[in-house]
Parts: sequence; C-alpha cells; structure tokens
Amino acid sequence: MDPANSEEIEAVRDMVNRFMQTEVNPVMDGYEQRGEFPREVIGKAGAAGLYGAVFPESVGGSDMGYLAAVVIQEEMARNDVRFSSCNNQQGSTCPSTIYFGGTAEQVQKYVPNLLAGKTIGMMSLTESGGGSDAEGNLKTFARREGDVYRITGQKMWASMANETDVGILLARTDRNAGAKGVTAFIVQPKKYPGWKAEPIAMLGLSNALRTNVLYLDDFVVPVEDRLGEEGDGFKIIMRTLQAGRVTVAGKALGVARACFEDAVRYANDRMLRGQPIGRLQMIQSDIAEMAVAIEASRALVYKAAQMMDASQPSNRIAAMAKYHASQTAKMCADKAQQIFGGYGLAREYRVSWLKSYADLFFTGEGSANVQKIMIAEDALGYKVADRHHGKTGLRDIRKDDVAAEAVR
Repeated sequence: MDPANSEEIEAVRDMVNRFMQTEVNPVMDGYEQRGEFPREVIGKAGAAGLYGAVFPESVGGSDMGYLAAVVIQEEMARNDVRFSSCNNQQGSTCPSTIYFGGTAEQVQKYVPNLLAGKTIGMMSLTESGGGSDAEGNLKTFARREGDVYRITGQKMWASMANETDVGILLARTDRNAGAKGVTAFIVQPKKYPGWKAEPIAMLGLSNALRTNVLYLDDFVVPVEDRLGEEGDGFKIIMRTLQAGRVTVAGKALGVARACFEDAVRYANDRMLRGQPIGRLQMIQSDIAEMAVAIEASRALVYKAAQMMDASQPSNRIAAMAKYHASQTAKMCADKAQQIFGGYGLAREYRVSWLKSYADLFFTGEGSANVQKIMIAEDALGYKVADRHHGKTGLRDIRKDDVAAEAVR
C-alpha cells in the first residue's frame, strides 16, 4: 500500500480539515482585523496534535512522521495559510533545533510545551545584508561573561519574535572562524533583558502573525541554554532547515491547491455570454497546467517526506520538493488571479493574499535560487547534496534518540 494514500494519512487529513473548519476558519478574519495574536487558537492546535507529528511520544509528539507533518501543513495552508504560518515555529524549526542539538534535559524542558502550543516558538538566523549567505554575513555576536552570554546585534525576518516565549537564535562566538564560529542558543525574551522586536509591515501577509526586526542589546542567555558546544550552531541549523524545507513544501502545496480549487469554483460560477468561463479554452489551458503541476509537486513532496521517515539521504530530494512546490504555488496563484480578473485583487476573495504567500515561499527555508544551486551542483558532481547524511553526530527524531539516551 502506498503510505501516502493509507487510511492513517487520510484520517490525519480529515482531522486537520475538521479542526480548521471548526476552530480556525470562523475566527481568523477577526484576529486579522484586530491585529491580535491567536495564542488561544495555537494552544488548541497544539492540544489537537497538529505540531507534534514528527516527534516521538517521549517528548509529547505523536510519532506519525514527516509524511503526516506534510499533510498537516498542506491542509492547514489550504484552509488558511495565515494561521499555518506558525507551524514552523511550533512544530518544525524551533523544536527540531532543540531536539537535534540540545541535551536530553533541554529537549524535555522545552520541546513538549512547544508542541502542545503552551509556549510560542521562534527561530532567528537571517540578518540584514545576509540573506542566503547566513554564514558569511552573520554579525550578531555573543560574548561569554561567567555563567551567561550577552548577545548584541540585529536580526531580520524573525517570525513571531514579538510574541515568543522560547526561541532559537544564531550568533557568532568567534568572529574569525567562519561557520565554526557560529553558535545556537535557546532564548527566553520574556525572562531576560535586552530583546526588542518590531513587526515589519508586509503587504498582503498576516496582521496577526508577524515577522520582525529584532534588536539585541546585551541580551542575556545563560550558558546552560547554549545548544551543543560553541561552534556547533551552523551544523545544527543546516540539519533543521532540511526538515523545514519539506514541511514548507507541504505548505506551498496547500496554497497551490487552494488557488486551484478557488479558480475551478469561480470558472464554473462566472458567466460570460451565457456560459461559464470554464468553457473557454484559455481558461481550460490554465486549469490543466495547474492540475498537472500540483500532482507533480505532490509526488515530489510526499517522496521527500517518506525518505525522511525512512532516515534515508534526503537533502537533495528536499531541495527539489521545496523548489518545485514553491514554483507551483506561485504559478497557481498567478493563474487563479488572472481567472478571477479584477476580483483577484479584492480582499473579498482570498486569492489576493494567497498570491502574497505564494511569493513568500520563494525565500523561506532557503530561496529558490539556493535550491537550484544545490540541485545543480549535485547533478554536475561538484558537491553531493547528501554528503553529510549520517555524519553530523546529531540526533534522529524518527529513532527517538532522546528516549534511547535515557535508557543508557
């Protein structure tokens, strides 16, 4: 049986849709209008198990795997991509970084509450002027003073940094050591001074779940909240981003499907000269291209997730899945907006903001061009994409390494 069509996966899909239609879809517009962070709804999503699919039961997860996580992201984004934007912070990048690189004590202290939606997560790597060259342009510096680090610098695109309880932040501990001078820290902004997050105005994106400029002025992090050793940060975060690419690809697939479904519905309802515009060949051409691209993206994304569930080398396929799904989301959003005509720009129809989120997928968890470079260098034999598989010394979520450590 194809795991992608198994009864368990379809049950997950149905559960997510019921949750979204009951708990999110009826209230999300209100949160948007008020500019209010939906903390209560995030808590309900955590309680429903929407953030813990890839994590073992020993840390509060459901141990369903990456394929289930992708389907969860897909259906959440298909229903309301605005609310789904918090998934990476709650169920992927933030808790995964702690799981991969933290001590067993750190994992048990922080991960269960993130997965349950009881604490709000965050992960901040990017800096102004850095973008895809996070290693070369990372300037935020952490200096150690006894039992604490004091972090000074500025971060960009720090999603939910204005609301976070527990986050991950990357900073240099050695300015002259390149990637080996980058260290990862668990941060608690509400507990320690020196943290200021300012939301960035983003046209077409959520007014409730914000991305931020982050200013750090001697921000305090206890030494016990460092992840791994000094210099381990870049290794840890690259492993995290691999997993993030697959789940973001699932989200892009959900947006593509939402655009497609809205376009099909509108093409059947909108009348022109006595017939639905779906009868017009140009509209049919767009619908056909969207349908084919969605199926191709689905095959890539699900394959990448299944390979990760099997702990197989998957950096290459994850890059392909993320690249193709983001291209598909953008193409479907563009074509849907054209099919809607002038209404495609009106806030009355969600196509207008789905278009903005489709554009966003070209940057999150690695830009489209970075994915293409990785894919091309692997194909040309210059740099094998999966060269680090099994060699990082980091934990494997699918093998429940934390529980195994407790037994030893």
